Amino acid sequence: MQVKKDQSSFNTSELRPTSNSKTKVFVALSGGVDSAVSAALLKEQGYDVTGVYMKNWSGDDFGIQADCPWDEDQTDAASVCKHLGIPFRSFNFERHYREKVVEYFFDEYSKGRTPNPDVMCNKEIKFKLFLNKAISEGADLIATGHYAQVKKEGETYKLLAGKDNNKNQVYFLYSITQDQLSKTLFPVGHLEKSEVRKLADKFGLPNKNKPDSQGICFIGEIDVLKFLMANIPKKHGKIVDIETNQEVGEHEGIYFYTIGQRAKIPNQTQAYYFCAKDLDLNIMYVCHGENNNELLKSVVEVEDWHWIGNPPSKVELSGVIRYRQKTQSGKIDIKNKKFIFDKPQRAVASGQSLVIFEGTECLGGGIIV
Repeated sequence: MQVKKDQSSFNTSELRPTSNSKTKVFVALSGGVDSAVSAALLKEQGYDVTGVYMKNWSGDDFGIQADCPWDEDQTDAASVCKHLGIPFRSFNFERHYREKVVEYFFDEYSKGRTPNPDVMCNKEIKFKLFLNKAISEGADLIATGHYAQVKKEGETYKLLAGKDNNKNQVYFLYSITQDQLSKTLFPVGHLEKSEVRKLADKFGLPNKNKPDSQGICFIGEIDVLKFLMANIPKKHGKIVDIETNQEVGEHEGIYFYTIGQRAKIPNQTQAYYFCAKDLDLNIMYVCHGENNNELLKSVVEVEDWHWIGNPPSKVELSGVIRYRQKTQSGKIDIKNKKFIFDKPQRAVASGQSLVIFEGTECLGGGIIV
């Protein structure tokens, strides 16, 4: 997700008061480079730092044990702490992760929606369970390796886009609260990814060359379709061309596909894309062309608005419907739970998040209906 830069918003000296050795910070270490550099920077700045690995998933009965790298990640996190000379701890949230994230994941897909497990993981695990346990264990603050920034204005905390447009992760953080922001540090948010890699080398971190993870939060890189089919029964139905109303194929279950995804239909000379679902009739509709009008939508309905501060007073704002998308201008209708984009958006998927911005500030968002 990319956000147009407002340089005046990125005075990093305003993001947090000067650190001191009496401020105790628990850093969420994933085993990756971003969180490791976060811990190193905080130690360098004089904080009392403890590294914490959250064990949230180890595979087992869902059939993806081979794809779950938790043991390697935990070892890497412990190695980083040893290298930095800071305490290492491990918190086990597997039961909570299964209840709050994995069950949500399956429940949403079974309803024909496309869930966002990273948003839910941040909401329920990192900034609720981890934050609360860290504070109860004596921490003053927590820190993560997210590419995001926090700025305090008066008594209000604002969530700002990270400097690196390609890694900016505020899309996944829109459900955060004022209290949570007041206790959170994002040490690499003002840096480009290339700068973080250089710092990892400078600090001599043992995981400095570890590649970025692109998988589901804490589960890793998995074949999502295979994962779903192993746990949700197939329910075959028709694939129908929405423009001709002719049946052109058969699907294995509405919940296995998302809007905008290319449809693999035999004996077709022109590519089809899924553009709509009829859950009652168990029909998947397709259209020809990647940018067919059937895939475009200007008015996006949402549910469960969440605002980081006060609800926005302005009508003309910007929004995004997916990670790494550039902000798109439009108008918000809070009362009627809608956002009207100035230009139609491709492949708006129910269950995903619509996140609202004013400039570089993330105001909040909601779930797409």
